[in-house]
Amino acid sequence: MGRLIKWLFILVILGVLGLTAYAYVGPFLGADFSPKQTEVREKVQLDAS
Repeated sequence: MGRLIKWLFILVILGVLGLTAYAYVGPFLGADFSPKQTEVREKVQLDAS
């Protein structure tokens, strides 16, 4: 049971390191992480008494 937990821990650490590396290297490989930007306009009623 201890070996299984050890391997799961190692896989989690490798996954975190892989995702971190992809976050830094991804834009050089053509990945675009920026969100889609759209303008949102909503009417606001002030002094609604």
